Amino acid sequence: MSGRRTSNNRIRGPQSALTDFLAANNISAAQISADHERRRREAQGQAEQEAAANGTIPEEEEQQPDEREETALQKKKRKRAEDRAREKIKESKNSKKQKKDKKAGSEDDSDAAFDMYSKSKPLPGQLENCEQCEKRFTVTPYSKTGPEGGLLCAKCSKEQGEQKKKDAKATARKQAGPREKRRQTESDKLDGIILNGALSLQDLCIKTVVSNIHDVEEFGDLPQKFIQRLGHILSKKRVITARTLSLFLQLDRDTLDMTDCGALEVSDYITIFSFSPRLKNLSLKQAGQFKDEVLDYIMERDIPIRHLKLYATNLVSDNKWIEFFAKCGHRLESLQLRDLDYSMDDETFLHLVRGCPNLKRLKLKKCWRLSDPALGAIQELKGLEHLSLQFKLPTAAHNLADMITAIGSNLRTLSLEDFHDAENTVLKAVNTHCSQLQKLRFTNNDFCTDTGYTELFTDWSNPPLSFVDFSGNRSIDYNNPDGTEEAVGLGTAGFEALMAHSGSQLQTLMIPSCRHIEREGLENVFDGKKEYPVLETADISFVKRVDTPIVAGILKSCPRMTKLIAFGCFSVRDVTVPKGVALIGVPNAQDSIIQEGGYDFDMISAGFGFS
Repeated sequence: MSGRRTSNNRIRGPQSALTDFLAANNISAAQISADHERRRREAQGQAEQEAAANGTIPEEEEQQPDEREETALQKKKRKRAEDRAREKIKESKNSKKQKKDKKAGSEDDSDAAFDMYSKSKPLPGQLENCEQCEKRFTVTPYSKTGPEGGLLCAKCSKEQGEQKKKDAKATARKQAGPREKRRQTESDKLDGIILNGALSLQDLCIKTVVSNIHDVEEFGDLPQKFIQRLGHILSKKRVITARTLSLFLQLDRDTLDMTDCGALEVSDYITIFSFSPRLKNLSLKQAGQFKDEVLDYIMERDIPIRHLKLYATNLVSDNKWIEFFAKCGHRLESLQLRDLDYSMDDETFLHLVRGCPNLKRLKLKKCWRLSDPALGAIQELKGLEHLSLQFKLPTAAHNLADMITAIGSNLRTLSLEDFHDAENTVLKAVNTHCSQLQKLRFTNNDFCTDTGYTELFTDWSNPPLSFVDFSGNRSIDYNNPDGTEEAVGLGTAGFEALMAHSGSQLQTLMIPSCRHIEREGLENVFDGKKEYPVLETADISFVKRVDTPIVAGILKSCPRMTKLIAFGCFSVRDVTVPKGVALIGVPNAQDSIIQEGGYDFDMISAGFGFS
């Protein structure tokens, strides 16, 4: 019986799932309760210790009377501690009240600054959301702060930096002094968008279009001269890309002139002819990516080009040039090629002459592979009216003279640059066979003498020239710095003969580095009595005899003078320049060289300077 009772007492009812889980993981409810009580007692003891340190009395102790008897000394210490505790409580309340009042009275910008710096910034390597685009990015030591205090991703940081630069330029432009404003004015003059006084409506529109070119969708039906003007200005700013190029392309457009195509690719050049298949006048400068594929497209679509100007097209092969001249050369009336240091040799040029019999204008500048055979081939182009040549390889003087003899009768302009070995026979051929020239350029020659130039302008049947450029014609011999006994280059006699022949119609005179022109010749030509009514631009740089009286004589003899260039003329000083004339390159002149007022030439002739 006793055994049955014992076993019956051990029988238990069904257990819950929680009880089974606690038993399986050796978790005891009694142990949990004991741990809770222990933590509660520890927390209560810690609170009592802090209260004793601060001099406060726990509520339970205040409610329960102290059964222990206090001595007079203990009672005095207890009251002193209570007084100190009350003082601390009062000071704490006053401090909180002052902070609260200060915060309530602060302005909005202080609150914004407090909020900006209240949040700590993430460290490099951590992830953060961009303040502007909310894109998740990794923080780096170079991450920039946004306007609201958050961090910016790399893209938004770049955009913020560009915007700051634009704002800084705008601010600097507003605060620019007279020197900066004058520089901007001169730059605008080169663009042709500045006039005396206020801008015209047309110039204002062009300036606005240029400033917002990336927002322009099309130019519409603007006249061709405005389209060309916009092309030059945008090329100067180097913003001609595939996007901006499309603005100049229309189905009925027959002219395209771009002065900087450095950012265009082969596909962009092909796009030109696909959108404007009726192009007749094409000018592309710095066209480095103009390749064989582009000429193939022109020949395939039979583009009716009549006037072609290409600069730096060195990636076009000689065979492709030959094919192009054979198929399309019969239409060409003008061909201008420049900066060809790899393509276009003498053999290719022979095919050019045979395939382009109707050429009236030919310009070949800085073509490194052309030489004497090319000069002989040009003699077959009897219809040429404008010829400009600048070869890199040396040529014989008699070949150059023979070419002028063959085609000189029809020439209107003749430009020969860097033919160092040319002799007086070339100038003699010009005098004999050229009778319709309006422009003559003959520069950087080492052999033609002053006698040759004098004979050129003596008894010449050609009408007065409007443009003359004899720059750099002098002998360069370091062993004989003063030059030879006979003046090499344009000298006094040649200069006087030039002005006697063409002075009445001369508009541009370029004689820099013609060091053999003596003071006597300059005084005879610009004596203040002879007048050159249409001369507007003159370059007398490094003519060592030029001084202040000579400059005064030039200004008096040339009433329409607008620009006088005088670099290296160190004897020119204290010059008073009439209104509307730009004196450039005078190092010793007074700072304000452009002044309004006249001058007394008689005083200058007597040896007195301007004041």
